[in-house]
Amino acid sequence: MAQPGNFSIPAGANLSSHEEEEEVGPPGGPSPLCVHGETNTSTAGGLTPEGPDRPAGERALVSGFKQLKLEKDAQKNWDLFYKRNTTNFFKDRHWTTREFEELRACREFESQKLVLLEAGCGVGNCLFPLLEDDLNIFVYACDFSPRAVEFVKKNPVYRPERCSAFQCDLTKDDLTENVPEGAVDVVTLLFVLSAVHPDKMKLALQNISRVLKPGGVVLFRDYGLNDHAMLRFKAGSKLGENFYVRQDGTRSFFFSKEFLAALFEETGFRCVTNDYVLRETVNKKEGLCVPRVFLQSKFTKASQSQSG
Repeated sequence: MAQPGNFSIPAGANLSSHEEEEEVGPPGGPSPLCVHGETNTSTAGGLTPEGPDRPAGERALVSGFKQLKLEKDAQKNWDLFYKRNTTNFFKDRHWTTREFEELRACREFESQKLVLLEAGCGVGNCLFPLLEDDLNIFVYACDFSPRAVEFVKKNPVYRPERCSAFQCDLTKDDLTENVPEGAVDVVTLLFVLSAVHPDKMKLALQNISRVLKPGGVVLFRDYGLNDHAMLRFKAGSKLGENFYVRQDGTRSFFFSKEFLAALFEETGFRCVTNDYVLRETVNKKEGLCVPRVFLQSKFTKASQSQSG
């Protein structure tokens, strides 16, 4: 697996021209960095920052006692995040249907109702644009935070006949208690798995696999190795390899292509695409240029014949 250090373009990275909706929070917490201006396609020459505190941040891990407490308090910390930020932190993700053609193309016929699971729905920034854009879709939506789920249910666009929202810890709560086994065509996993402890990521994928149809697809997008958010962590923030904690107690993992592919394949999925997406977020007024690295991937659940 590639190691953090001086910023470098991951091998095989693609350059994306769409506007990325995710914003970087400072190491002290996930509040946005003031770089809301225009976003431009990245070039290799522009992505070379290394913060002066980066080497210090790599020297020592957070104590085992604190790591256990962070794991125990994970739900509480995300609930407090949504209490502070309500529905105002993340922008609505109107780019999902453009980036993931499977949201349209996986239907066998045009009028087929698509059944989707949004694993880690937050307050609905992806959910509600999808419901408004596609009238022939039903969405199961779950989140770790009970407060986030309540925000979803209070949204005026929320309709029980088109959406079912529920609280769920993907690493231990059985999804089949709320979603019929093998009923889902597509799972979206957008900026969610990075918040899960690496030791429990496989449990989350096994849980998702139970409700996904054979041949169904998982659409993945999350933070990539050496993303700007990773490089900005200070000393005392590192929990493990490519795994960090913010000052508010929320955590973030940064994925390499190799790690992600192995994780899904070990859980019975087949890789379709798995590529880095590079971005530069530019604020001309402040003179800031922020390099972003995301990992965008598609995996399918093996059918019974493929499993055999």
